[in-house]
Amino acid sequence: MTIAAALVPRRFDFPPLEARRFQVEQDSWLLGHCHWQPGKRKEAPVLVLVHGLEGSSDSNYMRGIAEKAFHRGFHVVRLNQRNCGGTEALTPTLYNSGMSGDYRAVFEELSNADGFEQIFFAGYSMGGNLVTKMAGEFADAVPRALRGVCAVCPALDLGACADALERTENYLYQRRFVSGLMERYARKQKLYPERYQLNGLGPIRTVRQFDDVITAPQFGYRDAQDYYEHVGAKRVAAQIRVPFLMITAQDDPFVPYASFLAAKISDDSAPSSGFCAMNSAPSSGFCAMNPAIRFVAPEHGGHCGFISRHAGAERFWAEQRIVDFCYGFRADS
Repeated sequence: MTIAAALVPRRFDFPPLEARRFQVEQDSWLLGHCHWQPGKRKEAPVLVLVHGLEGSSDSNYMRGIAEKAFHRGFHVVRLNQRNCGGTEALTPTLYNSGMSGDYRAVFEELSNADGFEQIFFAGYSMGGNLVTKMAGEFADAVPRALRGVCAVCPALDLGACADALERTENYLYQRRFVSGLMERYARKQKLYPERYQLNGLGPIRTVRQFDDVITAPQFGYRDAQDYYEHVGAKRVAAQIRVPFLMITAQDDPFVPYASFLAAKISDDSAPSSGFCAMNSAPSSGFCAMNPAIRFVAPEHGGHCGFISRHAGAERFWAEQRIVDFCYGFRADS
C-alpha cells in the first residue's frame, strides 16, 4: 500500500496557485503554494500542509488534501520544506527533521501579518514529526489562532525509523531516499561550494550514514544518533495541548508502531481507538495517554498509504480524515 498510493494516477481540481515566500530565518525562506478562497476572507480557516522526506508541495497527498480542504471552504497553503521543490537557492542551509521553528514562523506570519483567525497544520512522515514537535513545543501556551494539528505516520523516533529502513525488505525505500538526498546535496554544493564538500565523504548507502556524515555535523550534532535524539518529537509529544489527530498504520514498514507506545501516544490496550477500520467514521477516538490527541492506528495502511476500498473522497482515507478533523474544529463563519 505504501508504493501503491504514490503510483495511483490522480487528477486534482483546485484553483490556480499563488506562490509565496515565507521568511523563517534572516537568510531563509520557504516557498508556499497558496490556494485562497474568493476574497481571501480572514475568517475562513487555513490549512497548512507539510510534506515528508524528499517530497514537495506537489506530492500527490499534498494536492489531494488541498483539493478536499479547498472544497470544504479552507484556504490551503502547500509548503515546501527548505531546499525541496526546487528551492535550494532560498536558504544556505540543508533541511532536517528538527526545524519546527520554520512552521512556527509560517504560523506567526499567517496569524499576525495576514490576520487569519483559524489556522490548522497537517504533516506527513517527516513533516508529521515537524508539526508534532511544533505542537509539543507550544505546550500549554497554544496560540488562539492555532485550532488543530494533524500528523500522518509521523517519524517521532528517527533512530527507530533509520534502523527499520536498513531491513532487507526496505532496501528500495532506503535506496530511493539516499539517492534523493545525495542528489539534493550535490545541487546544494554547487550553490554553496565554500560550505559543502563532495570530496572525501566516502560511500553513503543508508539514511543513517547520510545523517552521520552530513546532517549531524552541519547542524552541530555529535553524530546521527545525537541528532535523532534531539529532533524527534517523541520528546515533546506528551506536552501537546492543541487538538491533535495522529494517524499511523500498524504495518508501516519504517515508522515502527512501537515508537508510538514509547512516546506515550498510546498503550497496547486500545491500539486502534477511534477510527478502527479503514471505512469507519470518526468516533470518540481520544488517546487515553493524552486527551488532546486523537490517535488512530488501523492494522493496515503502509507508510502514508491508506487506500480504502471505497471510491470518491474516501478512496484516500487519511486525506479525508484530516479534512474532517479540521472541519470539526473550525469556528462557523
